[in-house]
Amino acid sequence: MSAKLHIKKGDTVFVNAGDNKGRQGKVLKVDVEKQRAIVEGVNIVKKATKPNAKNPQGGIVEQEAPIHISNLQVLDPKSGKPTRVGRKLDSAGKLVRYAKKSGEEIK
Repeated sequence: MSAKLHIKKGDTVFVNAGDNKGRQGKVLKVDVEKQRAIVEGVNIVKKATKPNAKNPQGGIVEQEAPIHISNLQVLDPKSGKPTRVGRKLDSAGKLVRYAKKSGEEIK
């Protein structure tokens, strides 16, 4: 069973816990099953790779590692501060996410 998550690919998020606390970035990928997300420029790890077509030299590559979504908060589109996310029906009867701080709709 997978629950609805408060973040989506493309959201700008704030890291509120862990080694990368205080950083923010754009969500590149969300793993719903594991409840983790990969955020641009956050939780960078070094990974040893064998030579391949993309990296013919091989060696050590830095890449983003997944971070648990409980450590992420969506940034308010109005103020740019971290906010909780709510869901409500808009005028067209469609369920939309909104920032609890400002009431602004999250695109």
